[in-house]
Amino acid sequence: MKRIYLLFFSLTISLFALTAQASENQKTNAANDEEFDPTAVIMHHISDAHDWHLWDKVDKETGEKRGVSIPLPVIVWYNGQLDVFMSSAFHHGEQTVIKGANEYALYHNKIYVAENGAINFDENHHPTNPQPLDFSITKNVASMMFSALLLLAVFIPMGRKYKKGGKVPSGLQGFMEPIILFIKEDIAQPNIGEHKYQRFLPYLITVFFFIWFNNMLGLIPFFPGGANLTGNIAVTFTLAAITMIITNVSGNKSYWKHVFATPGVPVWLAPIMIPVELIGILSKPFALMIRLFANITAGHIIVLSLISLIFIFKTIWIAPVSIAFVLFMDVLELLVALLQAYIFTLLSALFIGLAVQEHH
Repeated sequence: MKRIYLLFFSLTISLFALTAQASENQKTNAANDEEFDPTAVIMHHISDAHDWHLWDKVDKETGEKRGVSIPLPVIVWYNGQLDVFMSSAFHHGEQTVIKGANEYALYHNKIYVAENGAINFDENHHPTNPQPLDFSITKNVASMMFSALLLLAVFIPMGRKYKKGGKVPSGLQGFMEPIILFIKEDIAQPNIGEHKYQRFLPYLITVFFFIWFNNMLGLIPFFPGGANLTGNIAVTFTLAAITMIITNVSGNKSYWKHVFATPGVPVWLAPIMIPVELIGILSKPFALMIRLFANITAGHIIVLSLISLIFIFKTIWIAPVSIAFVLFMDVLELLVALLQAYIFTLLSALFIGLAVQEHH
């Protein structure tokens, strides 16, 4: 019962945090006689950034909106020079940063090399300035580091307890052990095989909890600067690429024979079948990448869109309906967060199993 109250409290805080962010944007737009722009609010939330945005604060005297955020390290390489500074030096994109012979500017959360202190644009209003190699600790990177530390904080004590011979699970271990056994007995063993699953079980457990933890963290806007890590296609691409590498490196003779000389297929069809099989090798991780990215991003967009209805219609009477649907979507997203981690792990185990199984 306590967990239910804690979950409801977390969802409520998240809802009011998101509503507060939209409300601040609405106040600022009203001060500047502008219409509320839900697209800007939504894209700002789901996009990566060089600072950890918390909330917006409106200056009562000037009516200007100032973001309250945690600055993050900027690490860029350009013209043979490595430059390191904090993102606060940009002053939310209002100033450029000069480091030696290089001058940098921030535009739409991307860093450009400034020319005479400015960014030039083409006829479509796209920046034409060169971009440095960016190795910065962005919001998503910081969130990933936090989730990695959280995983270590959870599993290192569990490992030590097992090493000491603790056979009776208790506390957090008692909650996590059934999930680990589920991954082992219902995902790894049936799809990879009784004699080969042990080799891949550490990866499957790691990827399951990494995705699940980050999906859950993405549902908790930290008043309200939550990161959208698993809704970043670069992250899902990396996870899918790791699965593809493990699958193909572990592939046995039967697997590669099926790719380049499919049993039972006439030789004259080989020029057609080989490209099809090679495309299949790439399409499997592509499906993993898109599925996770699309589902997590769609959930964030729907929740923020429902909240934005209050400010689009500019009436408090839409708030009860909007909040009710948002709470429903938040609860649904809790299921989606777990389901997407399960699906990614299950398909990864299935692809690996197809590559390592012996054909008789």
